[in-house]
Amino acid sequence: MRPSFSLTTLRVGEFATIAGLNAQNELYLRLTAMGFRIGKQVQLLRSAAFSGPLHVRIGTTDIMLRRSEGKLVEVVPVGTAAQK
Repeated sequence: MRPSFSLTTLRVGEFATIAGLNAQNELYLRLTAMGFRIGKQVQLLRSAAFSGPLHVRIGTTDIMLRRSEGKLVEVVPVGTAAQK
């Protein structure tokens, strides 16, 4: 099995598979309601400067996520759009 990393470690354009959510119950429920589920593919579209939010895509849904919340999303990188 490939090692997992935080969502914040992805580079812009990279795809990853969600491997886990290390959040407290309320945040866990909110993340799953937005589509963050184990096994789903996520793509990092933008990473704002100065520790700003992350812009990610899960399926056809675009989500802006605080970097502190992104650190709680465990992912396994699978490559970039050019590699797919």
